Amino acid sequence: MDVRRRVGLNLKKLREEQGYSQESFADHCGLHRTYISGIERGVRNPTVIILDKIAKALRIPAGQLLDDTGTATRKS
Repeated sequence: MDVRRRVGLNLKKLREEQGYSQESFADHCGLHRTYISGIERGVRNPTVIILDKIAKALRIPAGQLLDDTGTATRKS
């Protein structure tokens, strides 16, 4: 699977687990909702700075966004 798609699926799963809509999560990250949507659909290629910003908002290690699909879960 393409790494962009894997990041997108992990982001969507983790975001939904924490109860965020795309819009509220984007606001929380300081990003635009359409940018978050593009990442989740695998059509955006976020920089490591953006991945770090997203990971901090989710309170996870940034590398977790790269985990194999289905294995990314929030570790409390």
